[in-house]
Amino acid sequence: MKYISTRGGIAPISFSEAVMMGLATDGGLLLPETVIPATPDEIEAWQRLSYQDLACAVISRFADDIPAGDLRELIDRSYATFTHPEITPLVEVDGLHILELFHGPTLAFKDVALQFLGNVFEYLLKKSGGRMNILGATSGDTGSAAIYGVRGKARINIFILHPHKRVSPIQELQMTTVTDPNVFNIALQGTFDDGQAIVKAIFNDLPFKEKYALGAVNSINWARILAQVVYYVHAALKLSGPAGGVVDFSVPTGNFGDIFAGHVARLLLPGRIGRLILATNENDLLARFVNDGEYSLGKVVQTSSPSMDIQVASNFERYLFYLYGQDAARVRAAMAGFGASGRLAFSADEHGQVRRDFAASSVSQAETLATIAAFYRQGYLLDPHTAVGVKAGLEFRRAGIPLVCLATAHPAKFGAAVAEAIGREPDLPPALAGLAGKASRCEVLVAEIGVIMGFVEQNAL
Repeated sequence: MKYISTRGGIAPISFSEAVMMGLATDGGLLLPETVIPATPDEIEAWQRLSYQDLACAVISRFADDIPAGDLRELIDRSYATFTHPEITPLVEVDGLHILELFHGPTLAFKDVALQFLGNVFEYLLKKSGGRMNILGATSGDTGSAAIYGVRGKARINIFILHPHKRVSPIQELQMTTVTDPNVFNIALQGTFDDGQAIVKAIFNDLPFKEKYALGAVNSINWARILAQVVYYVHAALKLSGPAGGVVDFSVPTGNFGDIFAGHVARLLLPGRIGRLILATNENDLLARFVNDGEYSLGKVVQTSSPSMDIQVASNFERYLFYLYGQDAARVRAAMAGFGASGRLAFSADEHGQVRRDFAASSVSQAETLATIAAFYRQGYLLDPHTAVGVKAGLEFRRAGIPLVCLATAHPAKFGAAVAEAIGREPDLPPALAGLAGKASRCEVLVAEIGVIMGFVEQNAL
C-alpha cells in the first residue's frame, strides 16, 4: 500500500514514511492510493474477531510494511491501557446504540488512535535510530491523549498548543499535570484555529521541519484516521448481523477527522455503513457545508462542547480530494483559493454528492443541555459532545435501521456543562480524581508563529 498527497506533489510513499511525514511536504494531506473493499468472506471472518484481532486485520491492509507479529504487539500494547475488555463497547439506550470510545487512559476517543500512534512512533524511531519532536494543537482531548501516548518515551519530545482558558478545567489539568521531561504544554493566547494555523505553517516550513524532525499527532496524521476506522467496522459488523444490513452513525465532529474515518470505513465495508450524520454545535462550518453547499469561515463561538469550537476543519481536504474525483491539481487550487477568500463553493452535482454522503445538523447549547437531561432521566449520562451527536442522530433516525451514536468523551471531563443540565456534578472516575492537587507545568505564549518556533528551538531534542 502506497500513500499520496491530496495536492499531488510527492511520489508515493510507504505507510511508515507517511506516519513519520505527518503533513505531506507539499502542504497536502496523505491518503492511501486506493481503499480496496473487503470481500464477503473477509467480512464474515471479521464478524467473529475480538477488537484487537479486528484491528490487526484492518490496519494490516494499510500498513503492509510492518511485519504481522510486530503490528500485533503494537496493537496489544496500545489497547492494554483500556479499562473495558471490549475496548469500544456498544450500550443500548432508548433504542440507540451508544458507542463508548472513552475507556482509554484520558477518557476520550482520541486514545483509540493516539495510544497506537505513540507506540508506532516509538517502534519506527527505534528501528531508524532517529528522534522526533511532536508538534500539535488541541481543542481539548487530542492534547492529553497525545501526551499520554508518548510521555516518557525515548527519542520523543512533544509540544502541545491549547487555547488558553478555552478548554475544560479537567482537560487542562490532564495536560498540564503531566510533568515528564519530554512533555511541553503551551497555553496559546488565542483560539484553537490560531493554534492549528500555526502548526500547519510550521510544518510547511520544510527546512525547520527537517532540522527539528517534526512529527504530527493531530488528525492530519493518517495513522490516527486509520485507527479510528476500526471502531466503525467493529460496530457495523456487530449490528448488521451475519446476513448483512445497513447501520447509520451519528458523529460529533469539528475537525472532520472522526467522520472521515467513518467515510473510509464505508468504502471498506460496502453495503454495511449507510448514513453518516455529521453533528456540530453552533460552530456550524461543516453543517453549512453539507446543507448549503458552501464551505465558509465564521467566527468561533465558545460552547460547552469545546472540542468542536472550530471553524477550519483540517481533515476536510481529504474528503475534498474524493469529491473532486482525486484531482490533486484542483484540490491544490481550491485550498489556495480558500486561503485567500475563506470560502469554497460547489456545483449542484457536487453538493448532491455531499448530501448523499452525509446528513448534517447544528445543535444549539440549549438543545445540548436538554439532551443530556433527557438521557439522564433514562439512566444514562452523556457528555456535551456526545449529546450533540445524539440530538442530531435522533433528527435523522430511520425506522428499522440501527443508529450508532459515537460517545467521544466521559461526562466527568465536562462537569460544569453536565451540572447545568442535571443539577449536579458527575462523579469523578479514578483517572480524574486528584488531578487538581498535582503539580503542573505550562507556558502561556502569544499566538505568533515566531514565538512558537523559538520555543520549539529552545527545547527540541
